Amino acid sequence: MSKTNASGAVDPVLEEFPGKVREVGNHAIWSLSSCKPGFGVDQLRDDITETYWQSDGQLPHLVNIQFRRKTTVRDICIYTDYKLDESYTPSRISVRAGTNFNDLQEVEVMDLTEPSGWVIIPIKDDKERPIRTFMIQIAVITNHQNGRDTHMRQIKVHSPVENHLGIHSLLVPGRFLTNEFLRYTTIR
Repeated sequence: MSKTNASGAVDPVLEEFPGKVREVGNHAIWSLSSCKPGFGVDQLRDDITETYWQSDGQLPHLVNIQFRRKTTVRDICIYTDYKLDESYTPSRISVRAGTNFNDLQEVEVMDLTEPSGWVIIPIKDDKERPIRTFMIQIAVITNHQNGRDTHMRQIKVHSPVENHLGIHSLLVPGRFLTNEFLRYTTIR
């Protein structure tokens, strides 16, 4: 169940604060199939929805996310804005996973209709569990209005938080959520 912000829009960042998921994109190496100068990975990952990646070339446009170790991925969150980007907005996205470029398998395809805000793409294996992978590739297959280049404003990669204390520990008032505070939760 995704949380919504004050305006009622889905906001995956709100899932990060109570410790249900963690953003693991900063543990990966990111690369793009193409980009216009000044509209690359830095803009895609800067946490500012007014900036964006703009591709420069033929479809499909690719975002490659390579992890140093096998990582559990629960969902991919993509921020797009059809009202601002129109024909640059993706209309069909394929998500692929594998150990490297040579063995990627499609795990999800999503059709988007004039999206505005966060689009959450759940990533699951055939047993409906989050996948464990070394690499994720997001492929923009088509854009709205047959557009050539793509704008994506933000991408987040979420991994579930492993909770060793059980589900009820989420309900404990005053529970420490940051690593810095968690260091002081036990007496030595």
